[in-house]
Amino acid sequence: MTKTLAQLFIDFPFPHPSDIPDIPITGIAIDSRAVKPGNLFVAMKGGTVDRHDFIPNAIANGAVAVIGDVGRGGIPTPYIGLDNPRQALTFLAAAFNNWPARRLTVIGITGTDGKTTTTNLLYNILRTAGLKAGMISTVNAVIGDEVLDTGFHVTTPDAHDVQAYLARMVDAGLTHVVLETTSHAWAQYRVDACEFDIGIVTNITWEHMDQHGGYENYRAAKARLFESLGKTRAKTSGNPRLAIINRDDQSFDFLDDFIQTKKLNYGLQDSADLRAENVTYSPTGIHFTAASKDFRVDVTSPLVGAYNVSNCLAAFTAAVYGLGISPEDAARGLASLAGIPGRMERIDLGQPFTAIVDFAHTPNALKVALEAARAMLPNSYLPTPNDNEDRPKVIVTFGSAGLRDKEKRRMMAETSAELADVTILTAEDPRIESLEGILEEMANGARSRGGREGETFWRVADRGEAIRLAVKMARPGDIVLACGKGHEQSMCFGQIEYLWDDRIAMRAALSELLGIPGPQMPYLPSQDKSESDWLRNT
Repeated sequence: MTKTLAQLFIDFPFPHPSDIPDIPITGIAIDSRAVKPGNLFVAMKGGTVDRHDFIPNAIANGAVAVIGDVGRGGIPTPYIGLDNPRQALTFLAAAFNNWPARRLTVIGITGTDGKTTTTNLLYNILRTAGLKAGMISTVNAVIGDEVLDTGFHVTTPDAHDVQAYLARMVDAGLTHVVLETTSHAWAQYRVDACEFDIGIVTNITWEHMDQHGGYENYRAAKARLFESLGKTRAKTSGNPRLAIINRDDQSFDFLDDFIQTKKLNYGLQDSADLRAENVTYSPTGIHFTAASKDFRVDVTSPLVGAYNVSNCLAAFTAAVYGLGISPEDAARGLASLAGIPGRMERIDLGQPFTAIVDFAHTPNALKVALEAARAMLPNSYLPTPNDNEDRPKVIVTFGSAGLRDKEKRRMMAETSAELADVTILTAEDPRIESLEGILEEMANGARSRGGREGETFWRVADRGEAIRLAVKMARPGDIVLACGKGHEQSMCFGQIEYLWDDRIAMRAALSELLGIPGPQMPYLPSQDKSESDWLRNT
């Protein structure tokens, strides 16, 4: 595909120079190393890197034009200075790809926890109902039979990648797309040109406070999804412009006042527009009645935990009220989704206890994961100082990332001390921070809620050894949880990403325990180096 630079500015919504040159553009790049001949290079300032510094590299690699901040330039290649190159990128990418979102029904899903699950649930409903749907999540992009990895760590793909995925969906004849959107995506304008028709929020709890500067700012970033509904252009497929919010969440009152389009809410309360009644939980799934003023239909899902009732309700509301899918088809779609990678995913090698890998990496997500695990135990009750040692227990191992919100380290450890029987604190992407320091902060949180080191909680810096310890401690009927990484495929020590998958690590630990063939435990530098060694070597 080729467009001229001038064509990219035909429908551009922000002030820009009037004399845009008519240069053929073969693609858009934001990393100078990824530039190919004929590309437009968009230079943006980041938290630690200013990509204006790499403009000469981009030109050397074949960039024929550059977008950057106003007042820069002074290069032989045409330079367009804009007030906000990062915000401009999404619209330039949309124009380059012929504005694909205008030819799709786009459903956006945001929230602190449950985004990926709700995205997969709704996608499954659409496919079950016979719609030609695609999906872009923080795990992958699904375009027909093609599944594309969207990266090592969890965030919405960059703006030009999102628009390229949408264009491929249009070319494949798809009509609908479910798009998971993170707060970073909204704060960095990555999805501003996605022309959303339906917006869903799962919840807004504690996460990314360090990057957003507080809960109100974080909530405002999420709320941009609903603001965008009013800006969506008319489409031949129609414009639902429907906002769907969680009646049970602390964000409800704010969002209910903020939203200016049609809106519905879901939840467990009687006042919810779509509510769950007669909810039952079991180790094999959930069952409830989805009830509204218009219908009542039984819903069964193999997903576990009370939080997945909410996720199911969110997807159900969008499908039925936003897209006109019958309640019965929506229920069938929910029932047919067997599981989601790294979301309460069971690992069974024949061991006499339940082993689960989950992505829970926020205080709320860890809380609901532990509550779900406790609900799986017979005669479940909260641990007490005088627990019966013979009863089934919940054993959890998790960490807290370096260079991220420090407050949640304490909060997650406090939650685990209250809800788990055994807590093993370990590494989770320490990056260039001291892992020992992170674990000490978490240990302090556990102690503040009655945790006793060496009795109810342990510190094991190497994540593989932590998972090994968890399975060695397990007795028949116990539940072992490895939380925080889920489907992710790497772990960051210093500035290096090491290949890591909790599911492989769990299988390795279980196979060692059972004395059966299995994968090797993945390597991390914490296995054979002191912390000072790997920090010094990065």
